[in-house]
Amino acid sequence: MGRTGWFILLIAFSAGGLAASALVLYLWYVVGRLPPGCYLPQAVLPGVTVDCMTVLSSPYAHIGPIPLDGLAAVWFILNMGLAAVYFRTFRDGLLTALFYWRLVGIAVLPYLLYVELAVLKALCLYCTIMHAFII
Repeated sequence: MGRTGWFILLIAFSAGGLAASALVLYLWYVVGRLPPGCYLPQAVLPGVTVDCMTVLSSPYAHIGPIPLDGLAAVWFILNMGLAAVYFRTFRDGLLTALFYWRLVGIAVLPYLLYVELAVLKALCLYCTIMHAFII
């Protein structure tokens, strides 16, 4: 895949993750209702359900007063910005910054998955979409 293909892939995945986080931020934190597809808990693994209410209302859904969905939105925006600037200038320092920024996102995922699967025994559909787009 050429540089243009990688750029399109990075922007598309970041836009998808940003859309998922923005939807949760707006519907859950502003309107006060669950996003589409989150209303009926569904078993997906033994003892684990897709249950957005459990995940979004848990104490793990925030770092202090900041919702993790807000941090995810910032991560996706900065990811798009770094990708756009790199693919415009092709500076090695920006590629290094983009690599480490993406590494930070990937490094956080095991903790988030542990909390959802082992502690809460519930997955948030939109969180899972964001996780996939980070990878």
